Amino acid sequence: MSSRARGRTHYLYLAVIAAVVLGAVVGLVWPGVGKQLAPLGTGFVNLIKMMIAPVIFCTIVVGIGSVANAAKVGKVGVTALVYFLVMSTFSLALGLVVGNLLHPGSGLHLNPTDVSTVHKQASGAEGGVAFLLGIIPTSLMSAFTEGHVLQTLLVALLTGFALQKLGHPGLAIRRGIEHVQRLVFRILSMILWAAPVGAFGAIAAVVGATGWNALHSLLTIMLGFYLTCLVFVFGVLGPVLRFAAGVSIFKLLKYFGQEFLLILSTSSSETVLPRLIAKMEHLGVSKPVVGIAVPTGYSFNLDGTAIYLTMSTLFIATAQGSPLSVESQISLLLFMIISSKGGAGVSGAGLATLAGSLQSHRPDLVDGIGLIVGIDRFMSEARALTSFAGNAVATVLIGSWMKEFDHAKARAVFAGTAPFDELSLTGSAQEMANASKED
Repeated sequence: MSSRARGRTHYLYLAVIAAVVLGAVVGLVWPGVGKQLAPLGTGFVNLIKMMIAPVIFCTIVVGIGSVANAAKVGKVGVTALVYFLVMSTFSLALGLVVGNLLHPGSGLHLNPTDVSTVHKQASGAEGGVAFLLGIIPTSLMSAFTEGHVLQTLLVALLTGFALQKLGHPGLAIRRGIEHVQRLVFRILSMILWAAPVGAFGAIAAVVGATGWNALHSLLTIMLGFYLTCLVFVFGVLGPVLRFAAGVSIFKLLKYFGQEFLLILSTSSSETVLPRLIAKMEHLGVSKPVVGIAVPTGYSFNLDGTAIYLTMSTLFIATAQGSPLSVESQISLLLFMIISSKGGAGVSGAGLATLAGSLQSHRPDLVDGIGLIVGIDRFMSEARALTSFAGNAVATVLIGSWMKEFDHAKARAVFAGTAPFDELSLTGSAQEMANASKED
């Protein structure tokens, strides 16, 4: 990402912060006016909802394509995919556990009309047979036009597996879908420039309806999310890395200190993909393992996004006085295991995936995304940092398990006797990063 693009993103960040503060002031000082500003939040939420189907379809199809590529390389690819699936499922479950412990949003008892002027009640409870039949769309295209996320998911899965069966001829189609995915994410990034307006309206409406309770609940989920990410990195990834590879999580994170600063400035882990590849090879992980684990992990190992999805869902449900049952939480978790793959750390993809998850199970909660709009930008850094740390740890672990990790070289790097050469980024690492995006 160019410095100019980073500058524009920085201005958007400042605008969102200003909008949240201004919205909170308006809601506290003029609660009646704040409630009338709900349509601003509604408009932004509707723009996000518009992108649900294309985001879900493209990410799932491209994600399945990544599985096919990784599986072709044999044991390393299979090991990476199994590890990514287990760890992302664990991070989703961790978000659910912490969300149930903190009960973020409790005490608000918001009516959806306090957040949004558009509200769709969920249909009555469906039987198992009716639910399964409802997943099948009337036509291939109706899944995209009628707003049924599970139908979109079914079509995406069938398309992805069909492309695998096509073999080499299917590569051209998959590349075409990857280009469509870039277009979809470009549109999504344009929509995000309306985030300050949406955040202002949503925060003003919520604070106008509930007062200080809203600010307290928003602060609770933000701090809870950051603490959960820290627990995941140091309490889960750290011990696994120590016992499985004999590497200190603190030394590894210190080694990537510059990359973490770049992620903080851009809110995206994609900006440091070439550096991660180059520095992993320098650390002692073999080039073949790095070439498989890093690109695949960027699509299938988004631990920060996984935690965000489950915690935000519980927050929205609790804030609207409709907490999710254990059965609903389990079904959401299973859906998110699939829907969270392939986002590649793109800013805004997490918000669209969250909307899709709610739309598929509890449509009555979708408009509650207006609650998250104002603080989503604050949590995006933690999502990106956690996902990056997860992929760095995963690459070392897979290299160690495959006997493709030079521990002696790693010790020299951590000790500072073998410093990283920045000029190496102009070589194979940059080429490999570009290839992983263009393939």
